[in-house]
Amino acid sequence: MRILGLDLGSKTIGVALSDEIGTIAMPLMTIKRAGINKDLQELSRLCAEHGVGSIVVGMPINMDGSIGSSGVAAQKFMERLEKASGLLVAAWDERLSTVAVTRTLIEADMSREKRKKAVDKLAASYILQGFLDGLRRSKGGDVED
Repeated sequence: MRILGLDLGSKTIGVALSDEIGTIAMPLMTIKRAGINKDLQELSRLCAEHGVGSIVVGMPINMDGSIGSSGVAAQKFMERLEKASGLLVAAWDERLSTVAVTRTLIEADMSREKRKKAVDKLAASYILQGFLDGLRRSKGGDVED
């Protein structure tokens, strides 16, 4: 079963999808936020369409490890998503994911406009890949740090 990865933003949701064996995360799309109910419907539809078995949501944790207002909002979203989709929804620390992706795109000399269109789904892929690598490490896999 595939795993869906999400990077929640106030205006968009970056979406990534794992391969069927849970090794590689691939950017899928960016969803423009349209209200919680429509967002949940669209994510549930994507899960059904792609054979998703679980979902990972980037958790915005402050640099000191505390959970701020964005983290609380993400937790509430995760609870609603779990109920709407019927799937297990897990959190993954997203600290600096957008910064890392943006830095990589700048180094690749991508224009600001193209970066704006790509950063959310790439951040979702970064979050999901971290989760997948963490799963393999916890199972004794040979993921390099």
